[in-house]
This record gives sequence, C-alpha cells and structure tokens, in this order.
Amino acid sequence: MLPSFSYLTEHTGFRGTIKNAPGDFVVTELEVPELFLGDSRAELLPKSSEAAQSGPCPREPKRRRTEPPGCPRDSAPGAPGQGPGRAGGGCAASPEQTGPEGEPELQPGLGKAPGLESLLGEPVSELLHKFACDVKDAWRSGNSADAAAREFSLGPRLDKKIRADLHSAVRQKFPFLVTLTKDNEMIVKGNPDYRELCQLVTEKETSGFFKFLDAKLENSTFSFEPDGNKEHRTTVHHFINRKFGKLLETKSFTMTDVSDQPSTSIMVRFREKSGSRKRCAGGFQDKQDVYTAFTLQKENLETLEAIGLLAAELDVLPSDFSYTGIKDKKAITLQPMVVKKVTPERLKEIGNKMEKKGMKIYNIRPAQQHLRLGQLKGNHFDIVVRDLQHHSHDSGDLEERIAEAVESVETKGFVNYYGPQRFGQGQIVQTDQIGLALLNEKMVKAVKLFFTPEDTDDPVNNAKRYFLQTEDAKGTLVMLPEFKVREKMLLRALHRYGVNHEGCTKGWLNIPHSLRIFYVHAYCSKIWNEAASYRLKTYGSKVVEGDLVFLEENDESISLNDKVHVVTAAEESANKYSIYQVVLPMVGHSIKYPSNKVGQWYHERLSKDELELCKFRVSPLQLNIPGCYRLILKNVKNVSYFLESSEKEIKIKDNRLNDLKVSLHISFDLDPSCYATVCLREIMKCDF
Repeated sequence: MLPSFSYLTEHTGFRGTIKNAPGDFVVTELEVPELFLGDSRAELLPKSSEAAQSGPCPREPKRRRTEPPGCPRDSAPGAPGQGPGRAGGGCAASPEQTGPEGEPELQPGLGKAPGLESLLGEPVSELLHKFACDVKDAWRSGNSADAAAREFSLGPRLDKKIRADLHSAVRQKFPFLVTLTKDNEMIVKGNPDYRELCQLVTEKETSGFFKFLDAKLENSTFSFEPDGNKEHRTTVHHFINRKFGKLLETKSFTMTDVSDQPSTSIMVRFREKSGSRKRCAGGFQDKQDVYTAFTLQKENLETLEAIGLLAAELDVLPSDFSYTGIKDKKAITLQPMVVKKVTPERLKEIGNKMEKKGMKIYNIRPAQQHLRLGQLKGNHFDIVVRDLQHHSHDSGDLEERIAEAVESVETKGFVNYYGPQRFGQGQIVQTDQIGLALLNEKMVKAVKLFFTPEDTDDPVNNAKRYFLQTEDAKGTLVMLPEFKVREKMLLRALHRYGVNHEGCTKGWLNIPHSLRIFYVHAYCSKIWNEAASYRLKTYGSKVVEGDLVFLEENDESISLNDKVHVVTAAEESANKYSIYQVVLPMVGHSIKYPSNKVGQWYHERLSKDELELCKFRVSPLQLNIPGCYRLILKNVKNVSYFLESSEKEIKIKDNRLNDLKVSLHISFDLDPSCYATVCLREIMKCDF
C-alpha cells in the first residue's frame, strides 16, 4: 500500500487482514446536507419489515381495452414489406407501462381525462369510432389520398377547457388521429406522421410514442424496442428529428438482455426549454428539472459502476446523477445521491431489480437541487480486522498492543495520506499514470493506459485486450458490458474520430469533466503523498521556517492563499504553530510552495515527470488545476472497539492462547477526504 511512507506514532502495533468480505468494511456518510430531510443512519438500514415501504409502488389497475371495435391492434398501416419496418416489438414507454393488452396503465400524477362518451355523447362517440376504423382501412388499402381527405367534425366547441379536454381525449384514445380547431369547430383527421412512423416500427411502438408525445409529461422518456440494425435506427432518428426536432431529442443506448447479449434501443425525451427558469431560494432551477434524492447502499461495486447500472435502468445519463464523493468498492457503502429527471415513483419501481445487482435504494424523496463533490461532513466506518497476530519481532500481550495502538492514534492522529483506492490498488496501470499522461498532453498514451487490461479472463479485460491489439473501437464497444460507462464514452468518440492524437483528445472530451479531472487529481495526490513523507523525514514534527500553516479565518472575502501563511524564523523559534496546522500544497497553477527544502523537492519531483514548465491547464481537455492545500496530520473521532475470539483457539508452548483466530471490531469517524485504510495503517503499523 504505502510501504515507504512515514508513521506518526511509535507504538508497536499488530498484524491482521481487512476486507475479507464486503460486510467487514461498512462506510456510512455523515451529516447529509439539509436537502435530505428526515434522513438518519437508522433509516439507512431498515428492518426487513420496512422493506415494503421502500419497494416499488403498487401498480394501478389496468384500463380496459379502448380500441375501436373491429380495428386490428397491431396491423401496420403501411402495405406489407413497405419500408424497413420490423416484426414483433412493442411499446417500452415511460411513463406509460403497457400491460398484456398493450394499453397503458394509469400512472401517479397523470390524471385521467374525461371520457369521450361523457364529452361527446354516445351517438357522436360511435360515429368517431367508425371514422377511426375507416381511416385505418384506407391506410391498409394503400389509398393515402382518400385517408388524407377524410375529416370528421365534432361540431363547434366554444369553451376552451372543453376543447382542450377533447383534444387530449381523442388523441389518447386514437393516437393515429389529430384534432384541429377551425373557428371554434373541432375537426378530426388521420395523422400522416403516425402512418409514416408505422412504416418504420410496429404499430404498438408508434401508438405508445404518440401517446407519450401528446401527454407532454415533464422529464418523461419513451424507448423503442431493441433494434440491432444501425441503418434502420438512423432512419428512425432522422424521422423524429425532422418531424419533432424542436420538441424532442433522441439517443441510442445499449443494454444487455437476459442472455447477456447487447441490444440497442432509441430513447426519446423532451428538450429542455430555454428561458423556462424560475428563481428559487438556492438560485435558478429549470422548471423541467425534477430532482429525486435517495440513499444508495452498494456492495462490492464502484460508485461509477453503480451509477452506470442505475442510469441504464432508468433511461437517463450517468451525468444526471450527483453525489458527494467516491466510496470504496470492496465494502458495503451508504451514501446520499440525487438523480435528475427521475420521479420518486419511477425510482421506487426499480428497487427489486437493483437488489439483484448489489444495490439497495432507501429513503426516496423529492429534492430541490443536485449534490456537489465534497458536500459532506465526513464518513463513519465499521470495520472488522481478522486473523490478528503479533508482529514477528513482538511477543507482548495482543490485547494490550491493540489498546495501546488505538489510544496512541486517538491522541496523536495519523499522517493524512491519500489511500490506495485513489490510485487503483492492485491494478497494472494506476490512475495517477493516466493523469500524468494527460498533463503532458500525451492523449494516445493516456487512452492506451486506460485500456490496459488486468491478467484476468473476463468480458471487461478481454474487451480491453482486444482494443489494444486491434484498435477496433466499434468491436470493443460490442464486447463491453453496459455498466462500463467511461470506457463506452471514450470508444464512441474513438470509433468516430480514430485512435490518433485528435481522436483520443475527442475521446477524453466525450467523458464528463469530473471523470477527466479525476485522473489528473490522482497524479496530484501521488505527489502530495511523496511530499508528506519527505517533509516528515526531513523535519519531523517540528514546525520550521518556510513551512506553510493554515490560519483559521472566517472572512469569506479572504482568498485561500491569504489563509496560508509562510512560517518565519522568529515564529519557528517561538514555537508559534503546531504541526497540526501545517499544510502541503496539491500541485496546481495558483498555489504557493514551502520556502524550505520541501519547496525545492516539489520542483525537482515535477521536473522528473517532465512537468517543470507545466501550467496545470490542459486547454484541449478543458482542464484547469488551480491546486489546493491539505493538512499533513489528521485526527480520528468517536473511536470504539471490541475483540471477538473464535472457539478454535490453539495453545502454544508457553500456554498462552494463539491469537490467529481473534478479530478486532473497530468503529470511528473521519473528516472528508480522509482514508480509513490509512488510519488503520497507523494503528496496526502494517501495510495492506
């Protein structure tokens, strides 16, 4: 882990293993922001009897079939064989989920419009049914001119509300018809756009699409059935953009089906309206933006991997999720999240599916805004250290060693290193290497480092291996599982622009800014770790001239650099500052360096990586790295622990119990950006 790095305390420590199972390492985010009303740790771990409260909402009763009598439901209006239409298929609409009959179920928040019979009366309703069937008959016979000429009058309607109700009721019941108003008279005609789309996809999908279009529910989406024909998908994209481009936007997305085969569908959603912003207490919020807050519990999943799975299931983009920080993979972690453009009801519906993928979703409720990275007060850790042993050179009492170690670190703290998770522990290529390549603007090298596989035989690493061997971005896309969001984003751009400097630059730009800068920050974190070790080995715990100390200033008008003070010789002699105030810079363009040997070390270290002239602005990737400061030492809070012994204890020569089967259960709180594995390293005096 950090074998060459320093320890702060002088106790003996002990050995043991961590993360033997996800349940041995539980992380719970502390002090959720104010927008998470009613959240508490007790609510994050509900009893089984409470599970129903967090599960999917009960389905509404299905509506009875309302197609015109005698009108075939799934016959395409176009002549057989016309256009590149597909057999089978069906509606995969959101918010309208179809039942066995293909009819939508009523959704929460979608009020049922007055029935046609109540608005028109029975005689006119029957005539409208007959007209609808006549339109379809004309389409099926190929008589487009006759169908286009047909009109049906609903008579004059002076009341605007009644006209609006009629427009909605007719189009929801007969999505292949359109309604017009001429001098207060309502006219019904066949919808030529409906017929044209029916020649491209099944009527079931067409009907669902036009019902989705007419409902105009904010933040709703509609998905067509999976379609493996790229040319055909392009035709559908072009049709929707040509007819409804000002109102709708389309996107193809790939998922794996029940047999783990990739399938691609087209998703449609309403464009965000420009100028539809309203003032709220927290600033401006788009009227179309719906925010849903929830608590995510994940097990043995990376945070970004979990978000990829959720995004695929909800038909939204990974960038629609916000969170306060990345959590461990080899653990059970609980953290607040906010997803944009998804209602609480929709999120509740996917709870059971997500449980099968290692996630649980709790405490679902509306929110007012997204979360920001770092917007947390810290994390609580519940950790089990197993297989406790003495260090090889030690023969003391193990229980005393543990008590001594915990007390020492609780009193003195630990060196605030970035933990191995920051760099991709155990990976052949670590994240800081990719960050260095990006800082040097070696875009192709960064891409190839990114796709360097591990020595394992699994779909992800086989796909990466294939890409490095062939540079076939399109083929690699097909091989990768859907949840590998970053990889797919890069590959789509590489397929379009090529695996060259320009194409790789476009590829990096194709992933979210927060992911691009993640790699650069990993490099900066590595340099900080090395600087902290050098500082402690050179000067120890004494605050010396040229050190940087952080001054607590509550005045927000004071810049960060002005809060960081360079220690003078007089202040060193007077012992004015504590080592707990000393900070080191995270490299960047707007920080100052210590004016002692540590500052010189920074310059030499950056020169070693060819960054002596680096401006820490990577303009082609829109990356700006101003830098910041990090305290060298940190304290642990609210520490508690107990020992648990196994029944299989074995006696050794001096009749003392062998300690191989003793486990340590330890809990504590850490500030944001502090690593539990680093704190444990200080307690145990061993590397993991």
